[in-house]
Amino acid sequence: MGFVVRVLINGVAIWLATLVLPGLEVLGGDSTAGRIGVILLVALVFGIVNAVVKPIVKLVSLPLYVLTLGLFTLVVNALMLMLTAWITERTDWGLRIDNFGTAVLGALIVSVVSFVLSALTNRD
Repeated sequence: MGFVVRVLINGVAIWLATLVLPGLEVLGGDSTAGRIGVILLVALVFGIVNAVVKPIVKLVSLPLYVLTLGLFTLVVNALMLMLTAWITERTDWGLRIDNFGTAVLGALIVSVVSFVLSALTNRD
């Protein structure tokens, strides 16, 4: 159940990032329901990338995390967003990112929105 909530939160965060950034867009889905489905699929791919690839990248780049006092997290998050876009580029739907700068800003927006929504939905 927790993974489903994470996917929904990531979906909302990616959707808000696409509204704010002109170089970040979700393609596919002719109707509103189709668009929501595509956003949820992109969020699912993003969640899987974060669950599988991100821990390995964090371990390998640990010296950079220490050297930059944790600011390298933003670069890793941007790379995870770009990897999600690269995976979904193989289809006619998915996430499209213009450049690395857009990915960094998109990762910042997705991180902040995900943090806020996670804090609001966490009722322990």
